[in-house]
Amino acid sequence: MPTCDSCGNDYDKTFTITRGDQSSTFDSFECAIHLMAPVCAHCGCRILGHGVETDAGIYCCAHCSRQEGHTELVDRV
Repeated sequence: MPTCDSCGNDYDKTFTITRGDQSSTFDSFECAIHLMAPVCAHCGCRILGHGVETDAGIYCCAHCSRQEGHTELVDRV
């Protein structure tokens, strides 16, 4: 059986996600998120949606980007 690259579980229903040149095998979306989702440069939470991005990094929301001094980003127009 394939093994999850995140937790090491042998599971008959694993799946593979490819991003760029990186491919990994997972037994759950939770493991895929843990290994592949970007981390907010301010608060450290995993970014599961689009997030917001500056030249300095990616953030989970405009509030976190403002906390790092990027005042140009907003959550709503």
